[in-house]
Amino acid sequence: MDRAALIDFLIRAKQKTYAGKGAEEAPSRPCSHDLKYAEGELCYLDTYLGGDCFAGEEALWENGKPIWSMNYAGQVTGAPFSGDFLKEALRHVPKTMPYRGPERYENGDYLYTCTVEGDFEWFQGYETISFRGEKIYDCYFHGTSLRGGV
Repeated sequence: MDRAALIDFLIRAKQKTYAGKGAEEAPSRPCSHDLKYAEGELCYLDTYLGGDCFAGEEALWENGKPIWSMNYAGQVTGAPFSGDFLKEALRHVPKTMPYRGPERYENGDYLYTCTVEGDFEWFQGYETISFRGEKIYDCYFHGTSLRGGV
C-alpha cells in the first residue's frame, strides 16, 4: 500500500479511536488503555499508560506485519486542562502532519500547537496546550516507518 493510502487510513483510525472518543479494547498490559481500529488488511493500535502523566505508542500493521510506529509521552502541567479540547484538536490531524494535531488550533481560551521535524518515515515533534496564554500541557513524540520508505 502506498504512503498516501496509509496516511488516509491513519487519520481515519485516529479520528475513530482516542480523538473520536472511541471505545477501549481489553487492556494488553496491566492498567493500559488500548484503542484499536481496522480496515481490510490494515490495523491501528493506540495503547497508553497513565493519565495526567502518560506514555504510549501508536502503530500500524499491514497483513499482520508492523509497518509504522510512533511513541509519545506527556503531562498535564496546569489547570484547567481539558481532555475534550485535546481530543478536538487531535481530530484535526492534517495529511501533511499525520502524527498528532495541526500546527495551531484554537477554541475559546484554549490554544493547541504542534511542531514536527522530519517526515512520515522518520520524525519527532512536540505539542502544547495553553489556557489564556499559560502552558498547561505538553507532549513529545517520535516515530518511524518499520519497512524502510513507506
